[in-house]
Amino acid sequence: MVLRTLVAVLLLIGAGLAASAIMVSAGQAVVVTQFGNPVRVLTQPGLAWKVPTPVQGTIPVDLRLRTTSTGLQDVGTRDGLRILVQAYIAWQVPGDADHVRQFVRAVRNDPDEAARQLRGFVGSALQVTASSFDLADLVNTDPAKVRLDAFETRLRAQVEQQILATYGVAVRHVGIERLSLPESTLGATVGRMRSERETVAAQRTAEGLRAAAQIRSEAARDNRIVVAGARTEAAEIEAKSRRESAAIVSHAYQADPELYTALRSLDTLGTVIGPNTRLILRTDAAPFNMLIQGPNTAGAPK
Repeated sequence: MVLRTLVAVLLLIGAGLAASAIMVSAGQAVVVTQFGNPVRVLTQPGLAWKVPTPVQGTIPVDLRLRTTSTGLQDVGTRDGLRILVQAYIAWQVPGDADHVRQFVRAVRNDPDEAARQLRGFVGSALQVTASSFDLADLVNTDPAKVRLDAFETRLRAQVEQQILATYGVAVRHVGIERLSLPESTLGATVGRMRSERETVAAQRTAEGLRAAAQIRSEAARDNRIVVAGARTEAAEIEAKSRRESAAIVSHAYQADPELYTALRSLDTLGTVIGPNTRLILRTDAAPFNMLIQGPNTAGAPK
């Protein structure tokens, strides 16, 4: 009888211990409630204890990172055009007691309800953020002009503090998941891109024409410089040859004046008289007197 009583007591003690034990897993917090009211929050993984049910109960809270997408939102840009934007938000409940309690109170520890409210919250912030940007800041053929990073930064600044204060949820990242254009905006965007391309093409054509004109001008200048240099060199060569010719003539005349005079007279005859030339001239005048008198008497008067 005593043994049965002891066994029963041990079983009751074991059942009480089992009902009082709390196992806190990694990535999880446990809210301990007393008659439905939160009394403490366990955030450290491991074994903890509580008063057995029904006095105290537990609410496990998932602290892992979650992502929520807003779906496509039709919003207006600063320049009055419409765009379709889909954003996502990465969020989680911080592992501190205050925010865990706030999350449980705000959405009754329902992650799906939290995601639904966050979608509406971020969707409203998208409209406010888009109104601070032109369409060209988000859709542009020039990657350097696209400001999606600034858009995401502005969107996160719009929602981060308010979500933390309202739901006890920390925003880890906000990003643009998808961006498209409705038909009306698409036509305006294509027209703007065409205009930008035509402007770039006109600028490059003008640059090409300026470069071609500069090349032609430089080629003409170089040609004039080369021609002028060649003419100068030719004039110098001609002057040098004339000086050398005059020196040769002077040297030949000084060596034998009579022979020089005779040879010059013969050169003159060869220049003036051709195969079919007939002349009636005085023979006592140079250079034709050479034909009668000979080289030795050509210079003396007849």
